[in-house]
Amino acid sequence: MTAPARGDAVARGDAVRQSLASFRREREADWKAFEALLARVEKRAPRTLSEEELLSLPLLYRSALSSLSVARATSLDSALIAYLESLSLRGYFYLYGARRGLRQRIADFFLHDWPGAIRDLWRETLVSVALMFVGIGAGAWLVASDKGWFDAIIPSGLAAGRGPDASAELLRRMLYDGDNGFLSGFAAYLFTHNVQVAILAFALGFAFAAPTVLLMLFNGCMLGAMFWVYWAKGLGMELGGWLAIHGTTELFAIALAGAAGMRIGTRIAFPGELTRLTAAAHAGRIAATAMVGVSVMLLFAGLLEGIGRQTITSDVTRYAIGGGMLALWIGYFYLFQVVRNGDR
Repeated sequence: MTAPARGDAVARGDAVRQSLASFRREREADWKAFEALLARVEKRAPRTLSEEELLSLPLLYRSALSSLSVARATSLDSALIAYLESLSLRGYFYLYGARRGLRQRIADFFLHDWPGAIRDLWRETLVSVALMFVGIGAGAWLVASDKGWFDAIIPSGLAAGRGPDASAELLRRMLYDGDNGFLSGFAAYLFTHNVQVAILAFALGFAFAAPTVLLMLFNGCMLGAMFWVYWAKGLGMELGGWLAIHGTTELFAIALAGAAGMRIGTRIAFPGELTRLTAAAHAGRIAATAMVGVSVMLLFAGLLEGIGRQTITSDVTRYAIGGGMLALWIGYFYLFQVVRNGDR
């Protein structure tokens, strides 16, 4: 390169730097002001700004867009272009994006998202409930045909000798004595076990739903085995009442968790026209929403179990609470939206 050419290149470089410096001097104050206002409203709330500051937001946003347009057109510093793009994007999302507060998000979840996800899973929920009933029948039949199955299904530490050979008086005392250690242990174990089953039924659904099906069956077997012990001593209805207080909520939550796991597993196994990854992503959004609600149901079940087992000994009251909770959940999930639509 000749000396005159090198001189021209240097002159052009100096002109660009001077242009960039002049551009920054003229507009950088507006960028910083806009960035500071966005930082304040993003971290706190719009009410922290004065009326003048609120009115200046759209003006500063348009100024940032104008600066970005000039920077792109004149091929200025790439770092500056990236900064202006980020600033403009933040301004757009704040000024024009859909914003919902925490209260609105919570309200939308309980009024629309959660019930909608459960209704979408109605087929899988029916299958999950059916599997649990099959497991209950299988567990009861196995123990009725051979008492040895009880020890195979119920852990020895949980049974603590209160198996098929326990007397009716002992089993009855367990149902109505709030201070009974075995019943407390059984209740705590059953709740913990059911929470684990709910989590695993969802988490293992990706394996083509096979582990989820087995978990639903096994959970039913445990209930069936224990139920037969009481039924054989003429205490089946009494055990049903004790379980109903929290069981209708708890077991329904497990069935929904199983349904969520089955949705993911079946969509992976049979993706249709979608790729398996896309099908799993679509199913995962609905299943995850359902599982957030399942955690709420399990919390309610824990409260009902902790309070009801200690204070309520009337069979009629126990069944009334259990039946009322089941009706409440069914109405909330499947009937509330129908009424809402009918009122429109």
